[in-house]
Amino acid sequence: MQIAKLLDPARIACQQGSSSKKRALETLSELLANGLPGFTDGEIFDSLIGRERLGSTGLGKGVALPHGRMSGLDAPIAALLTLEQGIDYDAIDNQPVDLLLALLVPEESTDEHLKILAGLAEMFSNADFCARLRKSNNAEDCLELIRHWNTNQQLSA
Repeated sequence: MQIAKLLDPARIACQQGSSSKKRALETLSELLANGLPGFTDGEIFDSLIGRERLGSTGLGKGVALPHGRMSGLDAPIAALLTLEQGIDYDAIDNQPVDLLLALLVPEESTDEHLKILAGLAEMFSNADFCARLRKSNNAEDCLELIRHWNTNQQLSA
């Protein structure tokens, strides 16, 4: 699945200020709720924070991939948040996080969920991609970077 298809410019917020992990997850929940009629940002936040309680989704090198499952969700959906300053996120390398991509999947989507997370981990492990994403100032630029990354990956696969 192309990661860019999970996103929409309305669910991307660039160069935002955030004071904490909780506030970043609240922002991501609000972004996701905008694309999900019938779901509240509170329900989405509960799903994301519930997963965080099992262990931090901070991958290291400034990246976090908060994710959760939602009963009644028809298809995977994502939101991207880039921060002006990194926040404490309990990441595996104890470094501040400034790139967060939140993923919600239907309750029963185990295989698809794991495939998407693997693709996201691969994308965010690319230092050049992350550096370019950090420099992006608007949603369209961020989305174009992700589209371009998907295209490059498909061509080299």
